[in-house]
Amino acid sequence: MKLTTMTQVTVDGVMQANGHASEEERAAGFARGGWAMGRFDDGTVALITETYQRADAFLFGRKTYEMFADTWGTLDWMRADPIGVALNEKPKYVASTTLTEARWRNSTLLSGDAAAAVRRLKAEPGGELQVHGSGSLVRSLLAHDLVDELILLVAPVILGQGARLFPEDGPDHALELLQSRADSKGATIQVYRPTGRPTYTPNFADKE
Repeated sequence: MKLTTMTQVTVDGVMQANGHASEEERAAGFARGGWAMGRFDDGTVALITETYQRADAFLFGRKTYEMFADTWGTLDWMRADPIGVALNEKPKYVASTTLTEARWRNSTLLSGDAAAAVRRLKAEPGGELQVHGSGSLVRSLLAHDLVDELILLVAPVILGQGARLFPEDGPDHALELLQSRADSKGATIQVYRPTGRPTYTPNFADKE
């Protein structure tokens, strides 16, 4: 299966609490939850829905899995939404070292070596395995060269605080731009294919 990640981020790379901030996050001083709400136009919202609908299976980290299970998996009005229908009907995998069971219907817990488990999933026949949110998992998948396509939905806002998708100190990645467009509200949609490690121009001062 092809592994695709789709992540909503701010211009300064924050992905935390795009829809809402949890009580724990607010207690820790994060006051800017919900920053993605209303930032995308109808075309981008339709693209997000269509992306969920084309998935053959979903892969989550623990935090995103539990949040989705308590919303898309529980609330009737969200379950009836096309995204909710896709999430509830299709297989779901959760990579976690702390969960003891995956309680959401059609869910499988991946314990132990998550990278090895994902490699096995990718080797199975099928179309697309998608990761939504799940920042820690996305970073791990990229570090293990398991991501085939990276979709970034960049909201036109600088948040100034919050957890970022990419670490300040981590592995480097070269990317091939497959698609790029801006919507009518100023959000951009960027689709990349990882192509290995980048090369760097030597410092001119080092040349003889």
